[in-house]
Amino acid sequence: MCGRFALTATPEELIELFGLLESDDFPARFNIAPTQPIIVVMAADGGGPGSNLPERRALLVRWGFTPGWVKDPRDFPLLINARAETAIEKASFRAAMRHRRVLVPASGFYEWHRPAKGSGEASQAYWIRPRKGGIVAFAGLMETWSSADGSEVDTAAVLTTSANPAIAPIHDRMPVVIHPEDFARWLDCKTQEPRDVLDLMTPAPEDYFEAIPVSDKVNKVANAGPDIQEAVVPLLVPKATAKNDKNGDKSDDGQMSLF
Repeated sequence: MCGRFALTATPEELIELFGLLESDDFPARFNIAPTQPIIVVMAADGGGPGSNLPERRALLVRWGFTPGWVKDPRDFPLLINARAETAIEKASFRAAMRHRRVLVPASGFYEWHRPAKGSGEASQAYWIRPRKGGIVAFAGLMETWSSADGSEVDTAAVLTTSANPAIAPIHDRMPVVIHPEDFARWLDCKTQEPRDVLDLMTPAPEDYFEAIPVSDKVNKVANAGPDIQEAVVPLLVPKATAKNDKNGDKSDDGQMSLF
């Protein structure tokens, strides 16, 4: 899954890539964890051909999706990921897939290769980033949860799909990547229904990411400096690709897993 990621781009870089009018001066973040605020990009009201208004805007939301029908978030599991294969059908994500698709800017994400149970071996963390550098846009879903007293909280989840052959030896899932040429179609919830963007929710090309083994410093949220991305000699080298079922998915739903 996708349980930690980083965003170290400058506001100017975000503005240029996503066509924003402005972006908050957010500091570089090397270890973004669930429940923390994250930047998402969404379609802006009033933008479009012939308009002087920007087509997209950025805002801060809580990483951890809460459906609008939830009465008390304290009694509801934290949904940081949504499976691309089932998000259209899931009650938690169905409305957001139709009306509130967003982009989640990132510099890369972290994943853990976990050894077989009983092996006694330690897990190995990896920093997975675009091979060419720069910003990657994950597919996301957003929902605004309203409490009984009228207060609102904007929340979001990252869509994941089956891992490509390069990532599969580390983990069987990876974030859905939306490429710049597809930003407009993904964010267009007025004319593009969920079935129209299914082709975008596929694994990134095999050579898109590079995986760098890093230390277990990333395991602790308090460790938030650039040193957590320094390469190390891996304790455990993944050898086998995870075997998926005929639908390209695992039998374990995993919607609520941190990793």
